[in-house]
Amino acid sequence: MSSLSIVLNFQAGLGVLANMFLLVFYTFIILCHRPKPMDMISSQLTFIHRVLLLTGADIWLWDISESLNIENDFKCKTNFYISRVMRGLSICVTCLLSVFQAVTISPSSPLLAKFKYKLQNHMIYAFLFIWSFNLLFSSNQIFYAGAFTNVSETKQMKVTKFCSLYSMNYIIGALILTVVTCRDVFLVGLMLASSAYMVIILLRHQRQHKHLHSLSHLRASPEKRATQTILLLVVSFVVMYWINLIISSSAVLLWMYDPVILSVQKIVMNVYPTITPLVQIISDNRIINIVKHMQSVCHQIFKKR
Repeated sequence: MSSLSIVLNFQAGLGVLANMFLLVFYTFIILCHRPKPMDMISSQLTFIHRVLLLTGADIWLWDISESLNIENDFKCKTNFYISRVMRGLSICVTCLLSVFQAVTISPSSPLLAKFKYKLQNHMIYAFLFIWSFNLLFSSNQIFYAGAFTNVSETKQMKVTKFCSLYSMNYIIGALILTVVTCRDVFLVGLMLASSAYMVIILLRHQRQHKHLHSLSHLRASPEKRATQTILLLVVSFVVMYWINLIISSSAVLLWMYDPVILSVQKIVMNVYPTITPLVQIISDNRIINIVKHMQSVCHQIFKKR
């Protein structure tokens, strides 16, 4: 196994464990407590990232599917389709999370209060639309992905040891590329705009209340922590998204995928799904309080012994 494969599998393993922990936490909150609308969005994002990391770990999935005697063509089509759906869902739900946060912390007004109420009550419809759109839109992967064959390599591009992408009609390819680009540019732009708006609100709030805090307290203020969390998630998503887009576009234009380039691309793709749960765990006071409570309980048990 190459060093890049080791890095990829370690990264995927860390991301899957972090997302699993967070998914269990959100499931507990949703079932046993009164969840916030933000918890519903975050739980969706956590589930999406967990599946995305698993579909990117070809070695794990291939070993499992080999034991089940599943045909290579079916495995390739399924893996490509799920991966594309989850990538689309990741950008859509991240954008929804950013916009919802911006609306939540906006200054109160009668019009905005009405909009907040509608947004919270129509959250389920937003989820249904996002999932339906991405499930339908990514269905082209079923037709243009499959097991690698030895027939005319000019008509297929090998992207893994066993799987390849087949060439498609120029008009269909251009149409799909246009829709994907428009969707991604719109969502990334909306994400950046809402995040910048949040940063402005938090910094303005911090300046207005600066005289009430000491310098040491100000450094650890919730406003500053929230700003840093938002900036980290948005910047990491946007940077990794565009790096991945450049690599993918170059490979498609050259109609060639080098194994090293493919591994690097997967590592880049997995950065955001791996970072997101770690940032959420560190920044969520409920999780921190649970960990502290568990530490105190364990300390008392060991003390009694």
